[in-house]
Amino acid sequence: MNNVAYPHSLAGPAQSIAEPMCQQLADLVSARMSNEGLNETDIPGLSLFRVDAPTSCMSAVYEPSLCVIAQGREVVQLGDREIVYDALSYMVSSVDLPVNRFVVDASPEHPFLAIKINIDPAEVAELVLQLGDSPHASEPTDAPYSGCGMCVAQVDLGILDAMTRLVRLLDSPTDVPVLAPLIRREIIYRALVGEMGPRMREFASADSQSNRIFQVISVLKDRFAEPLRVRQLADDVNMSESALYHSFKQATCMSPLQFQKKLRLHEARLLMLREGLEASTASYRVGYESPSQFSREYSRMFGAPPRSDIAKLRGETRISVPA
Repeated sequence: MNNVAYPHSLAGPAQSIAEPMCQQLADLVSARMSNEGLNETDIPGLSLFRVDAPTSCMSAVYEPSLCVIAQGREVVQLGDREIVYDALSYMVSSVDLPVNRFVVDASPEHPFLAIKINIDPAEVAELVLQLGDSPHASEPTDAPYSGCGMCVAQVDLGILDAMTRLVRLLDSPTDVPVLAPLIRREIIYRALVGEMGPRMREFASADSQSNRIFQVISVLKDRFAEPLRVRQLADDVNMSESALYHSFKQATCMSPLQFQKKLRLHEARLLMLREGLEASTASYRVGYESPSQFSREYSRMFGAPPRSDIAKLRGETRISVPA
């Protein structure tokens, strides 16, 4: 990777407060997950994730979401950017993004534990309108990646507290319909008025370049198997092709063609793993015309030919494959 991003570290009193809060959150998640994998909870949009050992490459398409690591460390590869984050940090994905991810710090005694909430872009836009030009919002601290759809920051104590209350709510199912939406909204609010705020606002603002890229990404996600028509995409969002390319690269750290390719390969991998399709069938299903080209690009992305990679994944039954 050409670029590596780390969150700014907490220090002093904030760290001394955050560390026991993070440990408390880790204990809550661990108590609710005795097995490894991804657990979709009874609270809509809330997922828990546990891994007991470092992993090989896991491909995923991150939807708009906010994720807090309670324990352990993870590396996420987004295009040519590598993002490293761990406990005492959190990540926001403002758009759908195909990534490769690796858990690099985990053991049975100290498993990797993460909590994710899905973010509704419409809810973000509504909060932005309500907040207006909030004086509390911080300026971006990672200037070279302004406009990027995924970023990481030091954990916010308010977010930690709210996320802990949300996980605890799993023990009170009768309270979930009323309290869960309020706590989720609080978490989004605290992200908007914190370090992530300017980035999230870029994608929520209807007249911004970032929001136009959000629209393009939505189209590509829904129609990734179709031929890529950059000119049509640019016309649909009232941008020139060169402006679309530049802004798309800023938001995703890859070109539209690379983005589409990653979506196709990720979907093909899932089809082979979950539906048992042969590589050639899966390649046609996701839009490839040449099985040999598919195999080459698959091997380049996942480090092994389709047959070998799927056989290895089926042998690693301890972790469910993230969607």
